[in-house]
Amino acid sequence: MDPIDAELALAEVRIRRDQVVTSTLVPTWFWPTVGALMLLFVAAVESGVPWLIATGSALYGAGLSAVIGVVAFRSRVQVRNALLGPRGALAIAGFALTLVALGLGLAFTLQALGLPHPATIAAVPVALGMAFGGPRLMAYLRRLMLSRPLAGAR
Repeated sequence: MDPIDAELALAEVRIRRDQVVTSTLVPTWFWPTVGALMLLFVAAVESGVPWLIATGSALYGAGLSAVIGVVAFRSRVQVRNALLGPRGALAIAGFALTLVALGLGLAFTLQALGLPHPATIAAVPVALGMAFGGPRLMAYLRRLMLSRPLAGAR
């Protein structure tokens, strides 16, 4: 194979990898949607009103199932773990743990201060963190996966 044909074939492989990586990432709309569902669920539970808790729980379960279903079914391929790598896994875990720590820390602080609805108030910055941080996480993961050599893990 002459060098020009090899270069063209390699460019085609890179284009296909970019398409696979882009198509498998969680879409931007996912993050604020899940954040809003979470906020509504927390508010319903914290209300203490039985019918509101039941309704909020059912809506949360149905909404989250629908959102995850749409994301899962639209993705026709799955990224290999080697492409994501340990740095990608650590980024995802760090993102989730940061939001959990933020929410719990703030909720317990607000409760200790005697403020009403501490969990609901604490869920607001967590939902905002998901809405604005989720797309940034996906952008980081995309850059990370595209920086990998075409043959797989680094």
